[in-house]
Amino acid sequence: MPRKIVVGVMGAGEGALPSDVALAEELGELIAREGFVLLTGGRPAGVMAAANRGAKRVPSSLTLGISPLRNDADDPDEEALVDIQVLTGMGDGRNVINVLSSDVVVACGTGGPGTTSEAALALKSNRPLVMLRAAPGAKAFFATLGTVHFADTPSQVLELVRKLTGE
Repeated sequence: MPRKIVVGVMGAGEGALPSDVALAEELGELIAREGFVLLTGGRPAGVMAAANRGAKRVPSSLTLGISPLRNDADDPDEEALVDIQVLTGMGDGRNVINVLSSDVVVACGTGGPGTTSEAALALKSNRPLVMLRAAPGAKAFFATLGTVHFADTPSQVLELVRKLTGE
């Protein structure tokens, strides 16, 4: 049995824009329908929760959450919607695990410092990076750092993931 493709969806947690949350939810569902594993930061907030919520619309979905927390009790909202939760206790240091465990990294929407660090780590680690609806300034900046693929819709992201993984 071939190994499943892991697609990491990174984006803002608390304070995520409603438009980014909507994109992430649609993207999570499409990733699951394709039979890919969805990897997120594992928290029940913003883009992470939305991507997992979308994936869970597909009964056969598999979601993986790389949590910054040491144990479930640290997060008062347990609805992270992940099948496999990896409790790292590493805080933002878990961003490296997010990137290195993903076959393709998708930065969803505007993000923030955490998403920016994950996008930069993807480039540094030679992981394919897709930016979904990135702001013009982010596009310009990240394009100077390496090969970045840009998409305006979740469907375009899936096309790029298939192309980048040979699926």
